[in-house]
Amino acid sequence: MHNKIFKRITKRINSYREDMVRLQIALTATKAVGPDNGGAGEYEKARLLKKHLISLGFKNFRQYDAPDKSVPSGIRPNFVATIEGKNKNKFTWILTHLDVVPPGELKLWSRDPYQAYVKDGCIFGRGVEDNQQDMVASIFAAKALMDEGILPGNSIGLAFVSDEETSSKHGLRYILECPDQPFRRDDLIIVPDGGNHKGTLIEVAEKSMLWLRFKTTGKQCHASLPQLGKNAFVAASHLVTKLDILKKRFAKTDKLFKPPVSTFEPTKKEANVGNVNTIPGEDVFYLDCRVLPQYNLKDLLKEIKIITRSVEQKFKVKIEISEVQKLQATKPTSAAAPVVHALQKAVKTIYAVKASAGGVGAGTVAAFFRKRNYPAAVWSKIDVTAHQPDEYCKIDNMLGNAKVFAHIFLQE
Repeated sequence: MHNKIFKRITKRINSYREDMVRLQIALTATKAVGPDNGGAGEYEKARLLKKHLISLGFKNFRQYDAPDKSVPSGIRPNFVATIEGKNKNKFTWILTHLDVVPPGELKLWSRDPYQAYVKDGCIFGRGVEDNQQDMVASIFAAKALMDEGILPGNSIGLAFVSDEETSSKHGLRYILECPDQPFRRDDLIIVPDGGNHKGTLIEVAEKSMLWLRFKTTGKQCHASLPQLGKNAFVAASHLVTKLDILKKRFAKTDKLFKPPVSTFEPTKKEANVGNVNTIPGEDVFYLDCRVLPQYNLKDLLKEIKIITRSVEQKFKVKIEISEVQKLQATKPTSAAAPVVHALQKAVKTIYAVKASAGGVGAGTVAAFFRKRNYPAAVWSKIDVTAHQPDEYCKIDNMLGNAKVFAHIFLQE
């Protein structure tokens, strides 16, 4: 890569600063919460984004819309935008997601989460880091090459998918099942949906993920006459504490991951009765398990069922276990894969740090690529504010990551 060419590209990206902020604000205002999280889906955001891409000079698009009756539009939009490179048949892909999580408790936000604003060099708003920071960065990295009239080494592919925050059933998983899906195993595939503050983590492995719903059914009665009922809440609470033994029974460690152990965390709790003086006959809670790849989720489920049966017998209740999400970890992307080397080279050039391959407990759509033996890598320089109140992204990170992507586009 010629140094003068890259200097032109970085200067061009710097000139886009205000345009990138404006696009962030527009995207944030177009709510894109999936139906499983109480929203209407990603249709309007995808429509706005595609219109903006056309105005920026992108011409080649392909749609992979997934049918979904649970949203008003009837579809969950997925599409790719491509730019032909010197190598027409090999692509460098940047894949980002359109959907965002709900804002949660609005009182914890300083302002309306869907009205993004700039303060102290950062953009605040729901979705600005997860995943719009790198969505916008990838777009303007590609635009910089177009505006400078520079032909990339490989062809460029920008993929925009729905349903990442839940199951990806209507997102990447749907695309990969299409006969004309665009990805190939020798492509460079980057999913900028995880990372750290310094940009030194290239995620090549993820833990297995298992989300479970526990519904405890007892017998409702007046709280002053507990002998007439079976307290589902008490039984469920006992089960929560019993499940803590999973940490000892699945206690292996792996230094590739941070944290290096399997985790089993009770999370969501559904409301039961609406008044204080009634013993609940039903109670529902959820368990989020992130399990090291050396364990089989079938063995974990077997152990959980044994623990659950013991609680059923003790409290004379019925406990129904249902799977919300289940994904067995697959073989990691090799630390020697071309996509890892490309990222290391670019990160060192832009941020002057050494990026290393590692594993995480969080799940990304890269897992679906790896399941099909596509060597995908997850990387981003982020402040890790996803899903939090007052989520923000540093504007300098957005510009810096755009330069990383542009550097990779220019590599041959």
